[in-house]
Amino acid sequence: MPLFGIAQLSFTESETGIHIKEGDKSVLFYQKQPKSINGEFSRNNYIHPLYGLDGSVLTEDFPEDHPHHRGVFWAWHQLYIENTKIGDSWECRDFSLNIKSIEISQDRDILKLMVATYWQSPLWLNKEGKQKPFLLENTTISIYPRRNNYRIVSFEISLLALEKNLKIGGSDDEKGYGGFSVRMKLPEDVQFASNKGKVVPENNALVAGKWMNIFGLLTSNKNISGIVIFSHQNSTEESENWILREKESMQNCVYPGRKAVSVSSSDPTILKYSLLIYEGTITGQEIQTIYKELN
Repeated sequence: MPLFGIAQLSFTESETGIHIKEGDKSVLFYQKQPKSINGEFSRNNYIHPLYGLDGSVLTEDFPEDHPHHRGVFWAWHQLYIENTKIGDSWECRDFSLNIKSIEISQDRDILKLMVATYWQSPLWLNKEGKQKPFLLENTTISIYPRRNNYRIVSFEISLLALEKNLKIGGSDDEKGYGGFSVRMKLPEDVQFASNKGKVVPENNALVAGKWMNIFGLLTSNKNISGIVIFSHQNSTEESENWILREKESMQNCVYPGRKAVSVSSSDPTILKYSLLIYEGTITGQEIQTIYKELN
């Protein structure tokens, strides 16, 4: 298992995935090998565990209420080529990810994982009856060293269609959930806030700012801590649609919603998000400043 150090950040690679540490504390684990329960809900290309600054595990995998949820992930219910549905990456049905390559590099003191992945389905085959890739995903995960009482992990997800008339979309209902999501452990005192103040979760998507702070007694040391989800999409809108839950579910920055959108075969769809993992007190103004620095 190779070990590579970048300042205080280091990684260890195994057959199952890549373990990132900062000093002697775990930061995250990237799952590259498909993982399932008795052959069901097979998934890879996601992060779990995601760790707090004190080493506490912040995320969940295969939760009983939604066994297809997994740590930090990005997935969609609707996958269509023309009018043919070819799988459901959200529920891990008729869908698989074939990781083509993983590169790990240094950019100043930032550790980067660059992953190229083919999307495949048993419902989309070539002339020989073998699964034919229909989308190429190139994702860069950038892990920043700890700074004061927080750490940043950023994601750039590039989606390029390998077939014409490819569309992706969220759940085909009034919720429309899908896209970048975090299945985190939720304490009883969980609270939500955006740059506009306190947010109260609703059943359907709600409109809030470009970031969402989810906080409470998350870690084993019983101090207030949280995860802030940043959305860095290029748009004139200063807000996003959010699906938020106080228990037994994920937190989702909705894209594109119920209505499926086309994925180009020449101009990739680029989705950008970041996570701010912190402990102790952090103000909305401080979060907004960090958000602007990342944009």
